[in-house]
Formats: sequence, structure tokens, C-alpha cells
Amino acid sequence: MQPKLILLTEDIIERILDEAYQLLLKPGVKVNNDEARELLASAGAQVDAETNVVHIPEQIVRKALESVPREFYLYDYDGNPVVKYGGDAVHFDPGSSGIAMLNPETLEHDTTESQHLLKLIKVAEQLPQYDAQSTAVVCHDVPQQIQDSYRLYLALLYSKKPIVTGAFTNKTVAEMIDMLAILAGGHDAAREKPRAIFDVCPAPPLIWSNFASGNLIALARAGIPAEIVSVPLAGAAAPVTLLGAVTQHTAECLAGITIHQLAKAGSPIVWGGAACIFDMKKGATPMGAVETAMLDCSYAQVAKSLNMPTHTYLGATDSKLVDAQAGLESGITAMIGALSGINMISGSGMLDFLSCHSAEKLVIDAEGIAMAKRMIAGVQLHTETLATGFYDDNINFKGGDFLKQRITMQLFRKEQHLPSNVIDRDSMRNWKEAGSLDTFARAKVIVDKLLASYSKPTLDEAKEKALHAFMLVLAQQAGMDALPALENVDKETSTHVNM
Repeated sequence: MQPKLILLTEDIIERILDEAYQLLLKPGVKVNNDEARELLASAGAQVDAETNVVHIPEQIVRKALESVPREFYLYDYDGNPVVKYGGDAVHFDPGSSGIAMLNPETLEHDTTESQHLLKLIKVAEQLPQYDAQSTAVVCHDVPQQIQDSYRLYLALLYSKKPIVTGAFTNKTVAEMIDMLAILAGGHDAAREKPRAIFDVCPAPPLIWSNFASGNLIALARAGIPAEIVSVPLAGAAAPVTLLGAVTQHTAECLAGITIHQLAKAGSPIVWGGAACIFDMKKGATPMGAVETAMLDCSYAQVAKSLNMPTHTYLGATDSKLVDAQAGLESGITAMIGALSGINMISGSGMLDFLSCHSAEKLVIDAEGIAMAKRMIAGVQLHTETLATGFYDDNINFKGGDFLKQRITMQLFRKEQHLPSNVIDRDSMRNWKEAGSLDTFARAKVIVDKLLASYSKPTLDEAKEKALHAFMLVLAQQAGMDALPALENVDKETSTHVNM
């Protein structure tokens, strides 16, 4: 009895799909990758050689949709299926590609380096609410040309969970596919049990760039899952209406799926996005706005009407600090995403329009995720009777004796989520005796404990050495004599724990 949030009628979904097919023909989609245009042209699309605009007939798209896997899994390092893409399965991972990290002591947004990514990986690794890791922040202490590969390198070394990642060039996506093959034991093994999924972003409105199209083609041919992250900006780079923006999102996803399946039919791909409204008052892109969540819920419904796996960006905030606004926006949108049955929900831990990360917020958001997962578990029947079986002739009418019943001890953990200490349910007296800490302060304590308790996973020694050697070559080609000393980075991430 998984509860569902439904915003669109079947009639509206049909109209969205119909108009999306119309957009693919007129005005068409701008495709700035030569090979992608050739694939589309070979399938029967009309290509304007001067503008790179491709006019894609509906029948080509429908044929591509027929070959898309309706479900697949991401696996952990040990080969266990952990994340299910498909149906109404719901999973969460930290937001990705942040360029700053909230300093919990100064509350400044520090430029991110290796130590910040490792801190986030170590915290997320120990929080069961996060089904996958992400390459959460950019490491500015390595050259830009290897930043994508380096982020994946750290996630592969310090985590056993599946990974949500991505590449910003066609060169780096090939390197990252090779890295996954090294740890998997070969490209066939990496394809058979994929460890990572790659976000691939079209540019609004209706543009598939050279590197995004190239990423789709490379991932399809490698059999590594791709996740389309369409980012229509309602009112600025997409129609102002929610339905208009969802229709543009649909067209962009359909075009991407077509390119992907023409490259290799049957390769796994996800209908995802980071749709957003454009705030007319501030000129901002609010990820915490309820309309943003409504866009995501709506496009997920369109995807589900086609039995496509789904993804979205929710659970983030536009606040600059981990404050009441952060809790309000993150909690509400995470719940909306879960009630929409979206397979992977990215964004936890993120502040400031997805530009800044916070380990403390990651801990707090984990509790919001636990509440959302409890909600979608629904109300369940555990006993033969609903209530009468709990009563007998000796009922105490002054409060009852339910605490004494054996069945209470047997069932309360199934009925109730028991939060971590980041949630305060104590008495005023006990709260004061514990230091009168607010939520952020309690989260700082938990982060410190998680960093102190973290243990680096044991990996196959030969594969780990091969991965390190591969990354070292990339670093040297980028002008680095050596990679950052990770032993020192490890110490930096836990310095405040030992103070």
C-alpha cells in the first residue's frame, strides 16, 4: 500500500507526450555532436547541416523507447544489487558537483578540495539512508582536466556503495569507464554488474551539446547506465507554465533516449532531471521551491506512463546555512520525491542552489529521508484484529497497560522509525543537561563520530594498485608530479575529531 502523489491526469500526460513529439519535429533539437547527428540521420531524421538542428519523427523515438530496459540495478563493490531503477522503488544519494563546502566552525563556504569530498564520502558511507554515493564536490586541488576522473577515483577507493557520477568532457567519460572496468575485473564485468551511473545533461532549451551527446554514445556502447538530467528553467529557459516546462523536459529526454538507443539498443538509461522554476523576484533558480518539486513529480509521472526508470534532484535547499529554511525545503521536497515513487533522488546535503555541500546537512537530511521512507512504507496490517486483540478483561482505563504487552516489544520497531540523536525528543531538563544543543550542533557531533569510526574498505590489492596507477598517469599528463597525499587528507578530515 505504497502511498502515491499524483499531479497529472492521464489526459494531460497524453497531451504532454503529443506536444513533445511535435517539438522534436518543429522546431527540432539542436545536436552539436557529429556522430549523434549521423546516427539520427541514418535513422531517418532530417538534419540541417548549417544549424545542427535535427527534426526527429515520432516513429524513430517510439522505436528507441521500445528497446530501453524498464528496470536494472546498480551493484556495490561486492557485487550485491543495491539500487533498483524501475517501478516505484525509491533511493537517495547526496547531491553532486558542488564547488563549495560549508565550514561548520566559521559558517563560510570554503572552496572544495580532496579533503572535503573524502569527508562527505566517509559520512555517507555510514548512513544507511543513502543507498548510493555521489561524486559530491569538485576537488580544486587537482587540475580541471582530471577533476571528473579524480572524484570517481576517490569514491571508488573510499566507498563500497554504488556511485552516481558524471563527466563534463568526452575524454573523461572514457577514462571513467576504464576505471570502473579496472575494479570490476574487465569491461564485460562492469557491464554485467554496473557500479556507477552517469548523469548526462542537455542544455535548455532543446540542445544536446557535443560532450553530452558524446557521453550518451560512449555510455550506451559500454553498457554503463546513463541518467538524463534535463534542466528546464520555467520562465527563463523553458515555458513559464509548469506543464509547458514539463513538455520541454519530455522532448529533451526523448531526444536523448533516441541518440542513446541508436548508439546501442538495450543499454540502460534513466529519465531524470533537475527541473526548476525561475524566481522572478530574485532572478534565482530555487531548488527548494514547491513548484520545483511539482515539476519533478510531474515529469516523473510522464516517465512512469512509459515505464521508464526515474531520477530527480530534490532534498536540497537554497539557504546558505543549515537553518530552519534548509530543514523546511529539504524535508518537504524529499517527501514529495518519495511519494512520487522516483527511483533515485539526488540533492541531500546541498545548500545555496546546489553549489555548496555540508556534511552536517547530510546527517540531518538522512533523518528526513528516513521519515520519507517510513511514509512510503505505508500503514501495514501486523495483527489479526486491528485493536480488539490488544484488550482483555483486566484493561486499565487509567492509561492502559500496552507498554507491558509482549506484542508491543515485538512490533514497535516495525511501526516506528527511531531517529538518531540529531533529532531531539528529550525533556527540557535532559536537553539542557546535554548542553542545550540545537540541530546543527548535534549534527556536528554526529559527523565527528562518523569520521572517527570510519574504516576504509578493503579492496582487491591488485585492482587498487592498478586503479591508482591509472589515476597517477592521468595526473602526470595534467602536469602533476603526484596525486594529493591521501594519508594527509585523511588526517585533515578528522583533525577536529581528536582536538
